[in-house]
Amino acid sequence: MLRIAKTGLLGLFAIAFTVLAVILARAAIEAPVPADPAPLVARAGAFDVTIKRDEWGVPHVYGPRDVDVAFGIGFAHSEDDFATIQEVLIATRGQLAAIKGERAAVSDFLVNLMGIWETVETRYESDLSPEVRAVIEAYADGVNYFAALHPEKAVPGTPPATGKDIAAGFMFKAPFFYGLDKALIAVFEGRIGDSEGLSKEGVDAFLPATTQLPVGSNAVAVSPARSADGATRLLVNSHQPFTGPVAWYEAVLQSDEGWHVAGGFFPGSPFMLHGHNAHLAWANTVNEPDLIDIYRLTLNPDNDNQYLLDGKWRDFEKGTATIRVDLWGPFWWTVEREVLRSEHGPVLRAPNGAYAVRYAGLGEIRQVEQYFALDKARNLAEWIEAMKLQALPSINYIYADRQGNIAYVYNAQLPDRKEGPDWSGVLPGDDSSLIWRGYVPFEEMPKIYNPNSGYLYNANNTPFRATAANDNLKPADFPARMGIQTDMTNRAMRIEETYGADRSITRDAFHAYKYDLAYSETSRMAEIVTEILALDAGGDTDITTAQDILRGWNRHTDAANRGAALAVIAAEPIVRAELRRETPPATLDRLRESIDHLKANFGRLDPEWGEVNRFRRGEVDLPVDGGPDILRAIYGFPVEDGTLTARGGDTLIMFVEWDRAGNIRSESIHPFGSATLDRSSPHYADQSPLFVAMQTKPVRFTREQLEPYVKESYRPGER
Repeated sequence: MLRIAKTGLLGLFAIAFTVLAVILARAAIEAPVPADPAPLVARAGAFDVTIKRDEWGVPHVYGPRDVDVAFGIGFAHSEDDFATIQEVLIATRGQLAAIKGERAAVSDFLVNLMGIWETVETRYESDLSPEVRAVIEAYADGVNYFAALHPEKAVPGTPPATGKDIAAGFMFKAPFFYGLDKALIAVFEGRIGDSEGLSKEGVDAFLPATTQLPVGSNAVAVSPARSADGATRLLVNSHQPFTGPVAWYEAVLQSDEGWHVAGGFFPGSPFMLHGHNAHLAWANTVNEPDLIDIYRLTLNPDNDNQYLLDGKWRDFEKGTATIRVDLWGPFWWTVEREVLRSEHGPVLRAPNGAYAVRYAGLGEIRQVEQYFALDKARNLAEWIEAMKLQALPSINYIYADRQGNIAYVYNAQLPDRKEGPDWSGVLPGDDSSLIWRGYVPFEEMPKIYNPNSGYLYNANNTPFRATAANDNLKPADFPARMGIQTDMTNRAMRIEETYGADRSITRDAFHAYKYDLAYSETSRMAEIVTEILALDAGGDTDITTAQDILRGWNRHTDAANRGAALAVIAAEPIVRAELRRETPPATLDRLRESIDHLKANFGRLDPEWGEVNRFRRGEVDLPVDGGPDILRAIYGFPVEDGTLTARGGDTLIMFVEWDRAGNIRSESIHPFGSATLDRSSPHYADQSPLFVAMQTKPVRFTREQLEPYVKESYRPGER
């Protein structure tokens, strides 16, 4: 279905020239009307909020009520990154192609296919509490207030944002973290067969191009039993793109109703998604359980709008996706495509048949409810109750608190599948017993509380390796139908070799291990280097020289290292292809391509890694340590001069600590600064030198800690 839509859109450009008069008429009649700013400004008067920015420009938002604080963070984040928040709103409404053109039509179609707005309209009032609805609506009011004050920044027809927009944004983004968008596109394009699993290849529907790099996260919790000083510590270290709809923004919120958090926010989110409050903290990492099932449908040969289920022909539920596609200037084209659903879920007509898709998060709107409950939890019991909502379709949680508790939850809406079928392949669509109706209960999910080892971790690896061997979960206790991943990453191996090898971890060691720069001797990188060393050079002196360089390489990625460039450039495309379940390039071919690249751009096969691996932001251009799947994660994009520019990996890093007496201390660092898009701001790149140097800044969590460092204080709605 999408293949037809995409190729058809290209053909529309030729057609457009013959019907220009029609397009001109449509542009004149249907041009979006800018919102009246007066009611948006008037709404701001309902809130009592103060925003104080510290020396790094980080907003600290205060108000007597939760809704005041939600309004404030909506306004503050808009000050620093309104363009991205606005783009998230547009994408969530299924209108991104109207400003981004044909490529974004995929995203718009998925909004319709996933039934985002049908769910919102049906369940917004019934499934969300009045308190949560008030918070997300207040956040929307904060965004709207900024748009009203800066109409030149608003895309006509986009404001006003609503609480429904915010809820829909969570619904739309969440399944992409476990790869739903790639799976759907694979089906669209006929890359799913009867015996195949799901491929991770293909473009991202909404997430930016940088997320096509391997993106992961690190999280480590250490209890007093493993700390040299009796402290409880947590590493919050998500790996995301540096910019875009899933890039981190740092803020501190405090209301008089108990909402007091510090940590990371995505554009469009009023909730701290990971970080800490006064009592507890958590870090997230992406997990990849099997949360998607594909069903091959049997169509009625006399009526292709019917499918076979339990021996009877059933009618598809039919709808229409109306997608407006930007052409050029003020002109656009409107494309209509059918949207089909069966009892299983969304249906796709692909080149090799019709398929239905059932996935975790289908029809789920309560993500905002769960995040707010997590933000306000005061102890492990309350935090677990929030996790039991099971509204978040995926994402690991590593937890720590002031009482010294640590925990790991392999969070997912695991389909409650029946025993017997091979759930890893394409399923027959004519048997309703294969349509699962619920999720595995929280009590049966993989999780560990307070292991004897005193530490827990995850680095996008299997939950069956999360702590010391004696405390790990046993795979035999979890049936294969649950679809739990079993893979390891280099970062997971290095956590075991650093944090896991140290039984008395100091504060300095806790920090130093996070910035480890090595590949494990058991990593895929080490295996590829071994493969290169075993190649027959065939008298090629360049290959012999490359082998000598890699033979002497210590598997480290410090900026001064002279083996890392050759190793990473040669191996990274192989590892990336394997992660996406694509056919990887041949090792010898990759080696030759890397040799040619380094000779052409650097005149030698062993330039210093920092000459190749660069961090660039505004006027900042620095060599940077780290690399792909390193605990100091840096993912670079190639640029014309042959270097790599860091675009993702380590983003907002936080170290959270409670001492023996329960006093909290936290530090953080962001790759850029609070002013995500404003090049004229002093906070556009003020944190970059610290970030590159692997240093942090203090989080000023309390009013008393903040007060000496306030550089700006203002009350939105009054100025």
